Amino acid sequence: MTAADLPAVMQIQAQCYAPSLLESAAVIARRLHNNPQQCWVAEDTLGVCAYLFAYPSKLGSITPLDGDFPRHAAPDCLYLHDLAVANRAAGRGIGPQLVAHGLNHARDQALPWSALVSVQDSAGFWNRQGFAQEPTLDERQRGVLQSYRIPARYLVCPLVETA
Repeated sequence: MTAADLPAVMQIQAQCYAPSLLESAAVIARRLHNNPQQCWVAEDTLGVCAYLFAYPSKLGSITPLDGDFPRHAAPDCLYLHDLAVANRAAGRGIGPQLVAHGLNHARDQALPWSALVSVQDSAGFWNRQGFAQEPTLDERQRGVLQSYRIPARYLVCPLVETA
């Protein structure tokens, strides 16, 4: 993703999310500026048709809606903050391809986990990508989930085999 992609990213965000979930252009631009190596787009013949924002995090640490990505000294998780696919590209497998790209990137970085917040009844999609609900959030992180103002679930995916 580059700064030139941001207008298309903002249009896709507006197509995919309820108005209460839209994040500001300023926050999105800062995320790209501060963490370009984990911000990706997919393109078709009409240009950008999907995007994924991610960042290295700590398992159990949730980013609030419209919040800046925090920096963690010793990350153990790739946090997938926002995945969206334009209506014109729906049903072509682009979302799962971007997720797989992100998870492979996390494995290359030796991160043992990936995590995200699922909104708008998307948990089924995320379950098919290997994510499951994490029931053991502390009180502070449960409060951060409330920033989404709609039902939101914290999901995790192990990226390494356990014995």
